[in-house]
Amino acid sequence: MAMSCSSSSSSVRLRLNLAPSRRRIAAPANLQVLRRVGVAAASIRLRAARATGGDARQPFDHVPRGVEEVGEMEEDEERRRRRGLKIAVVGFGNYGQFLTRTLVRQGHTVLAHSRSDYSAVAAELGATYFTDAHDLVECHPDVVLLVTSILSAEAVLRSLPVHRLRRDTLFADVLSVKEFPRNLLLGTLPEEFDIICTHPMFGPESAGDGWGGLPFVFDKVRVGDCPARRARAEAFLDIFAREGCRMVEMSCAEHDAHAAETQFLTHTVGRTLAMLELQTTPINTKGYETLLRLVDNTCSDSFDLYNGLFMYNNNSTELLNRLEWAMDSVKKRLFDGLHDVLRRQLFEGSPPLDSVSAAAAGSPPDDAPIDGDLDSDNEEEQSE
Repeated sequence: MAMSCSSSSSSVRLRLNLAPSRRRIAAPANLQVLRRVGVAAASIRLRAARATGGDARQPFDHVPRGVEEVGEMEEDEERRRRRGLKIAVVGFGNYGQFLTRTLVRQGHTVLAHSRSDYSAVAAELGATYFTDAHDLVECHPDVVLLVTSILSAEAVLRSLPVHRLRRDTLFADVLSVKEFPRNLLLGTLPEEFDIICTHPMFGPESAGDGWGGLPFVFDKVRVGDCPARRARAEAFLDIFAREGCRMVEMSCAEHDAHAAETQFLTHTVGRTLAMLELQTTPINTKGYETLLRLVDNTCSDSFDLYNGLFMYNNNSTELLNRLEWAMDSVKKRLFDGLHDVLRRQLFEGSPPLDSVSAAAAGSPPDDAPIDGDLDSDNEEEQSE
């Protein structure tokens, strides 16, 4: 009986010992999962304790989600700055190609789009050309740069699928007027987009020797209050600062007031002189050669540009009126100096003004005989 009990007890002990062995053999299949769950649970309990335990709370144990996003955006912007901006040049005509040469040379990625096919030219300049605007925006450029004519700016902007761009995209323009594109961009683009209105006051001809010292006017119309977006705006403006441009920050309204005189007046005088069909002569003066160059420079631009300077600048009509008044004033001053007698002398063969005045004063004219010679001659003739 005792043996039986002992055997039974041994059997029980054996079964009890075997059970854990079976569990140890089966455990490895789920052990890592259980350990991960345990670690995660411990981590959750630790965070909960830090979040709720007033005495143990530390100021930097918990980073708000907004702060994490800002940090990630700053890192992305820093990487973007090091690799250069991705700039979509919308309007790849003569001026768009002119800007692209510098953008590519500085290491920026240029995505080009225009109504005409400039794919071959873009390839030569190191840019990627897109015939479809939808394909362009799929590349999510950092900056969309409008390089269109003033007259076509609105139609081109409205043709872009801006809803497919990133919500923090920066839009900039290089139009020769500024209040019009400012109002257009503010009224068309979503509020999340950044806007900088610029005017590089030079072109392929005037900047043939570089951009150094040439004025670049800009107005930060809307730039988000975020370090990354401010850094991107500065990186875009730095494109022109690096080339030595004279950076001039002013409002769009102030720009247009000045541009009416510096640009519209210049183009008006140049095109007016062109109507005279002036030609070079063997006796050109320096001033005359300056006028001939003015005609060449202004008429080399399209009439659409000149028309845009007139139509989309509120100050242009007033300037034309002032110019007309100035011309009339000069003409009046010239014609008021012509008296009736002087006009007869010049155009009707009347006696000179000095002779008429002398006769009125009782003195002989310049060609009259002196000392009675006329009377002596008559007497001699009579005596013969």
